[in-house]
Amino acid sequence: MAVRAIRGAVQLDQDEREHLLDSTRELVSAVMSANGLTPEDLISIVFTATPDLTSEFPAVAAREVGLGSVPLLCTVEIDVPGALPRVVRLMAHADTELPREQVQHVYLRGAAALRRDIAQ
Repeated sequence: MAVRAIRGAVQLDQDEREHLLDSTRELVSAVMSANGLTPEDLISIVFTATPDLTSEFPAVAAREVGLGSVPLLCTVEIDVPGALPRVVRLMAHADTELPREQVQHVYLRGAAALRRDIAQ
């Protein structure tokens, strides 16, 4: 068993609370499904949101999908001119048998532009 860091991101259409929660739930679920993870496998998740997203904390969505016992942290992504707007990112740390090269990083909707080299 090894600790792996798994990346993911989703671009939102707008800064609206329910849209942010739905999109974050979709992202968390996709990361877990793509990597065969259960809540017990997760060590922690760090979420970032671009400065234009202020309607809710992404961690609220993770708690809503059953990750209430997983340490969660939210922070603001640095405000780089020209950066992709309305993006929630995550880095999940997990215990897994997957070799590093088999870890599936998940980039949804417009966020796929962030990492075309590893986006599914």
